Amino acid sequence: MADRYVYLDNNATTAMAPEVKEIMRENEDLYGNASSMHAMGRMAESAILWARGKVAELLGAESSEIFFTSGSTEGNNTVFNIFRDRADDGALRNRIVLSAVEHPASVETAKYLKRKGYKIDFCPVDKMGMIDLKALEGLMGDDVALVSVMTANNESGVIQPVKEVSRMARQCGAYVHTDATQAIGKIPVDVNALDVDYLTLSGHKFYGPKGVGALYIRKGAPRSPYLHGGHQEGGLRAGTYNNQAIIGLGKAAELAKEGQQEERAKLWAMRTALKHGIEESIDNVVFNGSDDYDTALPGTLDVSFVSAEGESILLYLDLEGIEVSTGSACASGSLEPSYVLLASGLDVELAHGSIRFSFGRYNSMEDVDYVLQKLPPIISKIRSMSTRKV
Repeated sequence: MADRYVYLDNNATTAMAPEVKEIMRENEDLYGNASSMHAMGRMAESAILWARGKVAELLGAESSEIFFTSGSTEGNNTVFNIFRDRADDGALRNRIVLSAVEHPASVETAKYLKRKGYKIDFCPVDKMGMIDLKALEGLMGDDVALVSVMTANNESGVIQPVKEVSRMARQCGAYVHTDATQAIGKIPVDVNALDVDYLTLSGHKFYGPKGVGALYIRKGAPRSPYLHGGHQEGGLRAGTYNNQAIIGLGKAAELAKEGQQEERAKLWAMRTALKHGIEESIDNVVFNGSDDYDTALPGTLDVSFVSAEGESILLYLDLEGIEVSTGSACASGSLEPSYVLLASGLDVELAHGSIRFSFGRYNSMEDVDYVLQKLPPIISKIRSMSTRKV
């Protein structure tokens, strides 16, 4: 039995906030179809409009620019599908450019489109994991339809220069999409400051329910339905509304806007304490990504331990009640090293030995102390069994 339970995998998913649970319970009997004209339907529609407004406020958008989805995976697929449709219709702008370290929801979609004959280019990143702006500039051209670069990376925690990416895209007449899933609630995300046309997010990454998210589409930007059927979401996303989940998302957005500054400071303090503690107690470690406040997610610390396999570290930590990740949860079923870290120039061995610690709203400095108590002897034990010594 572990001495303590410490959840440090908040980039994979977060616990629902008590306020979110409460508002969902309060509306558990609001089962009416929001597309119906009777009283229950109108009540459901009103609640959904409230949630849409809260998401819009969080992003600095207008309510009419927010479309509910099942999450960022659907949102990313929807954006790529819009430009697939335009290419199928004969648009001269028919090339999509994205960074090499995007989430699998974008990378795998792009790879699929490339296999089908669509024009896709992946832009490399530097050793920090930041998109190479010079290389991106070289990929720009009159045929570029869409540039897609995430706001912050889910593994390394690197905050990408989306505003500069947008500037380059605008110069050649392309539209811009950012997957802001990991950034929401941790750093300011404003669609106008970033100058993007599309933005995707998932509720469960910032203390909302799973299975619900939102897609921002700027007024005037191309649109195309991904799910065909009913008239919901202006005909762009068919399907009966999940009232409770959408209301929960709205509450999570409200909380994220209210407490963003305090939460960022708290997460950064815990990340800094863990980093310093690891530096002082464990030799031969490599910290991946950025260590700058302006270019690193405040609660994400990705560390590679020389001569220690990430899977072994994860399992030993789990036995002590500490839950972490070896990379993106959406790709962790594979034994292959992280493509994000490999794209940043990290060698295969170090990529295999990486652990992602991701703090959240409900972590504390006591959690950091517990990790620093348990982690050093675990690394020593694994290294003592390794055939490749430090």
